[in-house]
Amino acid sequence: MSFNPLTEKGIPLDRQIRNWRELDVEPIDPDDADPYTKCRIITMNAIEVESVFFCHHLNRFCTDRAIREQLAHSRYIEQQQQKVVNWLLPGTQSVLETTISYEQQAVDLTAWLARNEPDPYLKQSYDFGVLEDFDHLYRYANLYEIIEHRQAEKIVDGLTEVMPGRPTKWEHRHPVDNVRDPYDKDSVDPRSKLHTLTLVAAEQQVMNLYMNVGPLAMEPIARRLYQEIALIEEEHVTHYESLMDPRESWWERLVLHEYNECYLYYSFMQQEPDPKVRAIWELHLNMELEHLRLAADLMRRLDGRDPEEIVPRGIPETVVFEPNKAYLRELLNTQIDLTTLGAGYVREAHERFQRMQETIHGGQEPPSEQVIEEHRVRFGGHDYRLQTEGEHPDPRLQQRPVTARA
Repeated sequence: MSFNPLTEKGIPLDRQIRNWRELDVEPIDPDDADPYTKCRIITMNAIEVESVFFCHHLNRFCTDRAIREQLAHSRYIEQQQQKVVNWLLPGTQSVLETTISYEQQAVDLTAWLARNEPDPYLKQSYDFGVLEDFDHLYRYANLYEIIEHRQAEKIVDGLTEVMPGRPTKWEHRHPVDNVRDPYDKDSVDPRSKLHTLTLVAAEQQVMNLYMNVGPLAMEPIARRLYQEIALIEEEHVTHYESLMDPRESWWERLVLHEYNECYLYYSFMQQEPDPKVRAIWELHLNMELEHLRLAADLMRRLDGRDPEEIVPRGIPETVVFEPNKAYLRELLNTQIDLTTLGAGYVREAHERFQRMQETIHGGQEPPSEQVIEEHRVRFGGHDYRLQTEGEHPDPRLQQRPVTARA
């Protein structure tokens, strides 16, 4: 039988607060850890941050003191979970190394969700976004070698290719063209709600990271690149969050948040090779089961509806971090020249897109192009790439058909 979070018992809420010793987790080894362990940590940090933010917003609109007290209790636990998860990342890892792991996470998480998304419009939205994260990974990999004289292979370990996606300079669109059509909450597959919520949380966390670490960089090219890509991440958050049905009630969304946390902790517990990290996924899952039970009770009481109406009755296919090279190369072959127009996708550089390009770039090459040129100047005319299957599939972006230098 499949695992059903709505029927499983978790740890009672009054037994979930941990002391300092329990919160002081040992970070992973940046050199020996599985790159996808880092990706799972980054994902669950994003999920916990989104849960906390959502619960704060709900608290601001809730008039019932008893409910606000319950939300405060569970939100405090979510904050402790976020601290434990995010503190698994090693302090010896540089900001740029963390950034590359963030982009690897964005690429392979989005690609997996797209591959497994049952709704064609949502799938297209994920396919569109992943080619842009793919390009961000390439730009930061070049910056990493310029500044730290190391190669992204050290971080991604060949699991994710590093090469151009949809060029970042083409990703600057008029804000109105980042707003997608929402799914219909009453007819969409429940898995789609979880996929969308996961991507909203993940992209929001990338946006938040770049907003905060960008101005702390010393090198001018790094400051400029973080600034440019942080603006694209704002577009991505709008892109994904607009897919959510605004008619969903506060209590529906609370249940979706809690169910999604159970779904992802359960998924990652199944594949995590590090026993200490896996134990944290298991502990947090058992905490989240209780949070979900409490949220489900609120939905039944305040919406008069059963949570089984909006979420899967059992955990769907578990989310897996794995290489997506063939899938991404097919997208590069077929979708690299897409842009958005209203809620749709087009290949023509329409007037609003061209006007935005002229405005944002001001007749100059943006930082995402400057970083590649600077790399070529410093490294004998070459950009940094890590390709495992020959030439770049799109000849318009072919610079050199070789793997990363030793």
